[in-house]
Amino acid sequence: MVETIPVVDLAQFLNGDEKTKLCFVEQLGKAYETVGFVAVKNHTIPSELIQKLYDFVQRFFALPLIKKEKYDIPELSGQRGYTSFGKEHAKGSIAPDLKEFFQYGQILSEEEKKSFSKADYPDNITVSEIPGFNETIENAFRHFETSGAALLRAIALYLRLEENYFEPFINKGNSILRCIHYPPITQEPKSAIRSEQHEDINLITLLVGASADGLQILTRQGEWVGVTSLPEQIVVNVGDMLQRLTNNKLKSTTHRVVNPPKELWHTSRFSMPFFLHPRSEMNLACLDNCIDVTHPKAYEDITAGGYLNERLKEIGLKK
Repeated sequence: MVETIPVVDLAQFLNGDEKTKLCFVEQLGKAYETVGFVAVKNHTIPSELIQKLYDFVQRFFALPLIKKEKYDIPELSGQRGYTSFGKEHAKGSIAPDLKEFFQYGQILSEEEKKSFSKADYPDNITVSEIPGFNETIENAFRHFETSGAALLRAIALYLRLEENYFEPFINKGNSILRCIHYPPITQEPKSAIRSEQHEDINLITLLVGASADGLQILTRQGEWVGVTSLPEQIVVNVGDMLQRLTNNKLKSTTHRVVNPPKELWHTSRFSMPFFLHPRSEMNLACLDNCIDVTHPKAYEDITAGGYLNERLKEIGLKK
C-alpha cells in the first residue's frame, strides 16, 4: 500500500499575502498533528544542486573501502565523516541497519569556534579524492538550513508562538546532513529492513527524493504504508525533539526503509536527510500552551544536547 502524504507549497508562506500565509500555517500544522510527514514543493533548494550532490555522493561511496575508512574517526561518534556498513542500529534493535553513511555538520568560522564546544561541533572531514565534493556539500547544507528555518517559522505560528521563536535556537544549530548508501543485497538478509523502524531525534528532518523506493511510515491504525513524493518535492517530518517540546501535539511518526523486491537486490539506494537540530543549550521543556488538563505534561525537562547524547548512545554511535 502506498500513500500520498499531504503536500504543501512553501511559496505560499514565503511569497503569499497574509491570508495565504496563514492558510499554509494551518495546513502544515494539521498535517504534523495527524500524519507527522508532509511533501513540500517550492522548497527553495535548487534541483541542480541536489543532483550535483547526489553525483558526488555516489562517487564517494564507490571508493574502495580502505579509502572511505580514512574518513571514519571513531572519537567523533559518527557525527562527522564516514560510518561504515552495519554500525548503527535503531533504538531498541540489536540488528545493525544495512547502510553506510557520511555526515557533514554545522560550519563555524574560526572566531565562532571560540564560542562553541569542540565536542558538540567537531570540524568537518575534508574528502580529498573528489574535487568539488566539500564545496557542494557545504552549499547544500546552507540551503537545507534556510528551507528548514522557514518551515520552523510556520510551525511557530501554528503553535501560537512568535514567528521567530526558533531562530535563536537554530542559528548555528547542531544540524547534520547525512548522505546514506544502502548497498546492493548480495545474499539472503537476516532482516527485511535496510533501516529498522525509528523516529528521528531532531526538530524536523528534510529529505530530498531518495534514489529508490523503500520509505514507509506507521499509520495510527498500525499499518505500514509506503511514502511517495514527486521529484520536485522534499519530504519533511517532525522529530522527537519537536514532539517533546510540543507535549505530543506534533507527531514524530515511526518510519523505516525496507529492502527492495528480490529482482532489485542488485541495486543501491541513496538518500540525503538533513537533520535540523537546535543548539545544545535549548531547553526542550514542554511548552506551557501545549499542556492542559486533557494533555498533562508528558516529559521531564532536558536540554537538546542532553537528549541528543542519550539517543546517540541508544543507537550505538556513542559509548
